[in-house]
Amino acid sequence: QVQLVESGGGLVQAGGSLRLSCAASEHTFSTYAMGWYLGWFRQAPGKEREFVAAISKSGGRTNYADSAKGRFTISRDNAKNTVYLQMNSLKPEDTAVYYCAADLKPEKLLRGMNDYWGQGTQVTVSS
Repeated sequence: QVQLVESGGGLVQAGGSLRLSCAASEHTFSTYAMGWYLGWFRQAPGKEREFVAAISKSGGRTNYADSAKGRFTISRDNAKNTVYLQMNSLKPEDTAVYYCAADLKPEKLLRGMNDYWGQGTQVTVSS
């Protein structure tokens, strides 16, 4: 079992920044060789959950939604069992609940078909 706990959400004005964190259960992520692919999704009110960003087990490969490119940065610290999402130049349309995601298979995670999700953290961007 993988447990993912997000933090760092909140209320910010347009143009501001937030950094989301997702801490994974130590037992799972201490096994580096398992190769967990990690990512972030978001869901705005009345909309479907959408992909935001993903990162490979080594951190050497990243994927971003077009809406996130140039503004968001995903990173991970395997020693701390944590994945981050640095969000800059935030816009009101970034308002959503942000979910951490994990899977052993990147193709599953990139399609939102991953096995593990966090509980979500609310990000609200005011205009």
